[in-house]
Amino acid sequence: MSDKIRVRIAPSPSGNLHIGTARTALFNFLYAKKTGGEFVLRIEDTDLDRSSEAFKQNIFDSLKALGLNWDEGPDVGGNYGPYCQSERFDIYPKYAQMLIDKGYAYECFCTNEELEAEKEEAIKNHNAYVYSRKCLNLTQEQKDELRAKGIKPSIRFKVEHKELIFNDLVKGELKFDTSLIGDFVIMKSNGTPTYNFAVVIDDMLMNITDIIRGEDHISNTPKQILIYEALGAKVPRFGHLGMILAPDRTKLSKRHGATAVSDFVKQGYLTDALINFVALLGWSPSDGVEIKTVDEIAADFRIHEVSSSNSVFEYDKLNWMNGQYIKKMEIPKLTDMILPFLADYDTSKYSREKLEKIVEITREPLTVLSEIKHDASYFFEEDINLDEVREVVDKDSSKEVIKYTIDTLNDWNFDDEEDIHNKLGDLRAYFKENKGLKPKDTMWALRAALTGRTRGADMAQTVWILGKDRVEKRLKAAL
Repeated sequence: MSDKIRVRIAPSPSGNLHIGTARTALFNFLYAKKTGGEFVLRIEDTDLDRSSEAFKQNIFDSLKALGLNWDEGPDVGGNYGPYCQSERFDIYPKYAQMLIDKGYAYECFCTNEELEAEKEEAIKNHNAYVYSRKCLNLTQEQKDELRAKGIKPSIRFKVEHKELIFNDLVKGELKFDTSLIGDFVIMKSNGTPTYNFAVVIDDMLMNITDIIRGEDHISNTPKQILIYEALGAKVPRFGHLGMILAPDRTKLSKRHGATAVSDFVKQGYLTDALINFVALLGWSPSDGVEIKTVDEIAADFRIHEVSSSNSVFEYDKLNWMNGQYIKKMEIPKLTDMILPFLADYDTSKYSREKLEKIVEITREPLTVLSEIKHDASYFFEEDINLDEVREVVDKDSSKEVIKYTIDTLNDWNFDDEEDIHNKLGDLRAYFKENKGLKPKDTMWALRAALTGRTRGADMAQTVWILGKDRVEKRLKAAL
């Protein structure tokens, strides 16, 4: 095994990339980046019924969108391929036979019915089920007879009963009593490897030095260590991350909101914000500053400082963080990212300059980019719905403001934002001096008539963007 740190992420393409898998990929990526190691992507697609090319592409696209680029993988190649498990089926039987030859594995001819009967008997006696080893000492003659009956054997690993101890990178020292495991299947009767066997062979042949994954894999770890030892291979270091829970402390699922990276992106979460937020699920920066780039996080990252406890996925905090990233993004880039969310509108009615101004003056309250469709709708909709502001526009004072403004529009220079600002100031002053109307009430009347809202973007900039024709049309419609 190489002295250089080599880590991997090995998702199954049976669904879109889950945010929990993305967190595991991120911590592997950060660990490799911090130690000058290599980050490998391997696709575990042995479940042919559930795997699909579409899901595999989603994994590629989601990881790349998050900036988690791999050094080796199915699409970029490397010295240890192939990197899709379905292309490695010819490898596993050789190592299974090696374990049989060394006395660490044996053929098992037990049928499903026999195994179910054993399990039922254990349950009946209130015992934890472990395989009885009834096939351990079959003679060659007995095996031949069973084969003659058409029974195809699986291959079981013979578990040595002992206390197995290993030091977890995240959780510290862990101990297992292997007598509770039972002899487990490593090759199914149809000739395909089980997960615990295939993953060991793949990690061994790919020189993976450190395996960082979710704590739901802890029960697999003793089995995998036993296989490494039986093969005479160096056992990699293991680190098990706490689970990601929903705000109600249950398993994170779609009923709580988006869970796939691509779903978050579709809703308008920035990938920089998403990866920043995910990094804080179980890890804390040493300086207490939470908003950081991936490079800054990698420089500060230490695997032994990752919390062994479960983390809560707080959507409110993600929304806040995403809003911070939106506020800091350069307007031209932000406009490019926002335009797809305005696809239902005719954006061609505005110049690029005005589109960027719309984004600039409406981004302040945004938590996700998709909210722009609502927050900026009055710039694109032809007819403004006044139902929410009926109480404002129906006031006699509001009608006076709207009518007076219509009568003076020809004096406004709609090509000059500063002139519009000054005209609005004159309007406020006129109604305060002559009608005793508070400046905010004057502006409320105009805003309600022009946008159908009582709050929103700066009025001078809003009027400049809309232009004279739209302003006059909306004021007359409101009146």
